[in-house]
Amino acid sequence: MTRSVPFQLPSRPARPPHRRFVTLRVIVALMLREMSTTYGSSALGYLWAIMEPVLGILLMTLIFSFTFNAPSLGTSFALFFASGIMPFMAYMDISSKVAYSLRFSSKLLFYPGVTFVDAMIARTLLNAMTQFLISGLVFSGILVAYDIDVILDIPEIALGFSMALSLAVSVGTLNCYLLSLYPIWERIWAILNRPMFMVSCVLFTFDTVPMPYRDWLWWNPLVHVIGQMRGGIYATYDNSYVSPLYVFGLSLTLLAPGLLLLRRHYRNIINI
Repeated sequence: MTRSVPFQLPSRPARPPHRRFVTLRVIVALMLREMSTTYGSSALGYLWAIMEPVLGILLMTLIFSFTFNAPSLGTSFALFFASGIMPFMAYMDISSKVAYSLRFSSKLLFYPGVTFVDAMIARTLLNAMTQFLISGLVFSGILVAYDIDVILDIPEIALGFSMALSLAVSVGTLNCYLLSLYPIWERIWAILNRPMFMVSCVLFTFDTVPMPYRDWLWWNPLVHVIGQMRGGIYATYDNSYVSPLYVFGLSLTLLAPGLLLLRRHYRNIINI
């Protein structure tokens, strides 16, 4: 007499991990990879990242202190130049890293678990944190070394960094498409960027520019970024010309087509 075996449902296959957790692990892995390749396994790479803006600020401080009695704002040349150089360098560094994110991680993008968005987010987060820490160290060092008594408006400074970050990500995203498919754009963009240091109010203030050039400079979004930063450092500085809405609106205008173009063509880009 045979014994009946009760019917058993087949065991349910294990669910794959949720996409957002996979994305988080991928982004962290990409960040660790870039930390080891860009800055090296020792602290010298990070030390040079800090010394580069410091040496630039010291050089300009020495040059201008022999030529002028005081900067356009405050009494410290070092603090004045740092208020312009640090947001400018943050924009340039992050936008460049985002622009080359697909080229940097092209081999990893062939894996199904890695997307072009993961690569861009990883480079954005790592370099944004790096620039934020470098700026904090530079400003703290200047305030202590020169014994400067200022009242920093942290929310205003944070808004300035947010404006620089949004502009850098949007420009870098659009350039990520243009630089990958149109090599000539790399030379054109390099030529366009050469005068940006001089026309972004890094070495002077916006209100000292005569008309009608002042109206022309207003359309440069970096003028607003640096003006916002200086408004958070110098309590008496009138930065009413700054328009965060203009910077964020321009950033969104550049980011949207950049993401759409990359979504359509990123497979062609990584196969080049």
